[in-house]
Amino acid sequence: MIQLDHINNKLNQVLENIDQIVIGKRHVSTLSLVALLAKGHILLEDVPGVGKTLLVKALAKSIDAEFKRIQFTPDLLPSDVTGVSIYSPKDMEFHFRPGPIMSHIVLADEINRTSPKTQSALLEAMAEHHVTTDGITREIPAPFFVMATQNPVDFDGTYHLPEAQLDRFLFKLSMGYPTQEEELQILNGVSTQLNLKDVKPVMSIPELVQAQKAVSSIYVDDTIKHYIIEIIRKTRSHPHVSLGISPRGTVSFMKAVQAYALVKGRDYCLPDDVQELASYVCAHRLTLRSDTQYSGLTAGDVMKQIMADTKVPVKR
Repeated sequence: MIQLDHINNKLNQVLENIDQIVIGKRHVSTLSLVALLAKGHILLEDVPGVGKTLLVKALAKSIDAEFKRIQFTPDLLPSDVTGVSIYSPKDMEFHFRPGPIMSHIVLADEINRTSPKTQSALLEAMAEHHVTTDGITREIPAPFFVMATQNPVDFDGTYHLPEAQLDRFLFKLSMGYPTQEEELQILNGVSTQLNLKDVKPVMSIPELVQAQKAVSSIYVDDTIKHYIIEIIRKTRSHPHVSLGISPRGTVSFMKAVQAYALVKGRDYCLPDDVQELASYVCAHRLTLRSDTQYSGLTAGDVMKQIMADTKVPVKR
């Protein structure tokens, strides 16, 4: 029997662990944990130096997971991500040397700086949790979580992520700059703040796998399901949207809502959970009409309109 109280206690310990390293970003770390529990991935778009790498490293250390970082560059090859077979003169055979994607938690740094061919090497891994090299399919160890970053400021030498790849990300997040008080706290804690290498695991891999299984046991009432479906269907008929959200996005939305409820210590979902996650799940999956983009309206603005026009379910 799954013990939700024990799982929730462990999840809170993970978040507290991250708080000791990354100041003032509890919301982002919470959503990162939600994505991990829902077996999804995150696209983190923000300027350099706000703590993106620190966040994912602290998460990996907190759950005692194997962590690898891939720095995406224009000359990176797909085999640099998935791995390659190397010939050994000693036994005259080829031996597979796993790439960095064969890890529990992978930081795909500046993913938009590499070619579409290399970007596509992530697709099979993110969607199917395995890679195929030399005609052989190899499973990626579970749990598997990718956090990809991209810089929204620099456009020279970058490649736009195609819609098919954006759809593989459960959330698109931004950390943002710290507040004045948080930045003062960062300065005051430079000499006393806990170092990343001193972070101790508070959750094991088997416990995390158990938590991922517990997500499917979180109750979702039919009214909540209809609420999610209504939001998704409005993205497909909205006048500013040329391509709405697919059924895969609908399923991902519900899984995220279940995982969010689990992190919040509940065994049931609320309409508030849907409202909290809607923009993070949906905005990056929308393809806006060209005239809408020229007008300055963003996908986030469209999602706000949709949420405002969708009736919130109330059960008496």
